[in-house]
Order: sequence, then C-alpha cells, then structure tokens
Amino acid sequence: MDFAKVLGAIATFLERRRFALAGAFAMQAHGLQRATADLDFVVEDAARVDLLRFMKSLGYEELHASEGYSNHLHADPALGRVDFIYLDAHTADVLFADAQRKRVGSLDLLVPSPEHLAAMKVHAIKNSPVRLYKELADIQFLLELPGVDEEKIRGYFEKHGLRGRFDELKRIIIGRDHDPDDPG
Repeated sequence: MDFAKVLGAIATFLERRRFALAGAFAMQAHGLQRATADLDFVVEDAARVDLLRFMKSLGYEELHASEGYSNHLHADPALGRVDFIYLDAHTADVLFADAQRKRVGSLDLLVPSPEHLAAMKVHAIKNSPVRLYKELADIQFLLELPGVDEEKIRGYFEKHGLRGRFDELKRIIIGRDHDPDDPG
C-alpha cells in the first residue's frame, strides 16, 4: 500500500472536518513500531455520507458500512484497505479535545490520546475477542507511556466488563518492572 498517497488524499478531503489517525499509525505516532496493511481513521459522523461517497469515487469497494464503522478495499494494492470509525458529536468533542498533533510522514495530523486509543482497543476486544492478545499488547504499551491516565484506562475496561484483563496487564507490567532478567 502506498500509505503516503492514500493518507494524503484522505487528509486533503477531510481537512475541513475533524478526523484523526487510529490503528497502527496512531500507535506508531506514540512510539510503537509495528507493521500494518491498512489505514484507520476516526471521523465525526457528520462526515460519514460524504466520506462514503468520496471513497467510492476513488474506486474503493465498500466492504461494510454502518453508523459506527466502514471498511473500504481498493482493487489496486497500492491503494489498499481503509477503515473509518465514526464518532457521535459528544464522543468526537471528547476525543478531539484530547487529541495530539503528531508528525506522520510529511503530514502534521491529529492522533487520539493514549487513553482514547486504549478505549478503542478495549471496545475492539469486547466486539471481537479473537483480537484480545494483539489489543492487550498495544494497551500495555500505552499504559507504560509517561503521564498516561491509568485510572481512565481502567474505567474503559470496567465499562465493558473486562476489569480482570486490566488487572492482568498491570500484573505483567509490575512483574516485568521487578524482573532484572527482562530487558523490555
């Protein structure tokens, strides 16, 4: 996938709307490097109809579209897969108020705070348990960032009935902090 090309086209289209990177690129902006095959965005839901039309005009096939999410795939591998999470006005206000500007390639883009990224990942675990270990690894990284609001993240786990998973992560982090043989 030509991430720079796709990111540039979507960022230009959304420049007058509130949006932020999500997924692997948002994690990379916070310092966790990992491979990815798609681009993920959070966007205020007021942009959804125009965005769906725009993606179709670029030749993307709509794999799924609902009030909360849409997934798009292009036949040209250079344009790849793009996913959107649509936020209601209240949630958008909260997320974008805490979002941070980060340099991503040649663009200066908004990225959700570590706490909001963790919230998205907890939501993903709740909706798709098969993603549990991948998402928990990302949340562990986020919990270890300086200044992160651990209580806020704990609250997201509790909201979704997953407090035990949060406690499990904390035990791992605390145990690693006390293990002199663990280089991580």
